[in-house]
Amino acid sequence: MRQLMENRRFDEERALYHLQECDIRKCIFAGPADGESALKESRDIALLDCSFSLRYPLWHVNGFCLERVQMDEKTRAAIWYADHGVIRDCTLEGIKVIRECSNILVENSRVASHEFGWKSNGITLKDVDITSEYIFMDSRDVKLDHVAMKGNYSFQYMENLEIEDSILDTKDAFWHSRNVTVRDSVVKGEYLAWFSDGLTLINCRIIGTQPLCYCTHLKLVNCTMEDTDLSFEYSDVEADVHGHVVSIKNPKSGTITLDSVGKIIWENPVVDCNGKVVKRNP
Repeated sequence: MRQLMENRRFDEERALYHLQECDIRKCIFAGPADGESALKESRDIALLDCSFSLRYPLWHVNGFCLERVQMDEKTRAAIWYADHGVIRDCTLEGIKVIRECSNILVENSRVASHEFGWKSNGITLKDVDITSEYIFMDSRDVKLDHVAMKGNYSFQYMENLEIEDSILDTKDAFWHSRNVTVRDSVVKGEYLAWFSDGLTLINCRIIGTQPLCYCTHLKLVNCTMEDTDLSFEYSDVEADVHGHVVSIKNPKSGTITLDSVGKIIWENPVVDCNGKVVKRNP
């Protein structure tokens, strides 16, 4: 029979270790004992209207649901080595909230967590506002839908990433990433996607200096570029661009079709550069 815990406070070390098949409602995980790992090694648990202010609460958890849960900045490294979870209508703070996890949905939530989502797979963010540095480093099979993201060094060394209807305010995004598709989104920041392989941007607004350099299999479809100087250096690219590109430098191969460009720079390339820049007929 499924257990129910309600209106209780826990602060001791491993307070509910290896808990199974339990609903936890209106409970507080905080207190003077300052114990760690409250729900470590738990299975099939659901938390509703709970709050956390202790470190490492959900490690090695299989099957969990958090709804209207608050985790403050003292809840460091909250969810590690966990799988098959749903996080809905929550506020998650504290560094490194999710790491080495799989098959987790985060929905309609606010997240403020540096180093979020490292070395994870099968993570989906939907209707999420997130602030993070180095988000999703070295992760796989991730989806973002209606996400407002702010931070730097985002999505590095990732593989199989899909983003749609989102706003990304981040520099050094997508470095060394593979197989990334971004649709109907705003991507703002310096040095976008250097060394990426298989990045496709569709119906996107791209803003910032020196974007899309050293890329392979780069594709832009019906995108707008703003304040983008020294673009596409040493990249293999097929691009359909609207708006004005400040400058393009040494594209390695492919064709860039655009409305207007301030300057095309062919200057001391270190590899053969045969990319074409074609202005669209007025």
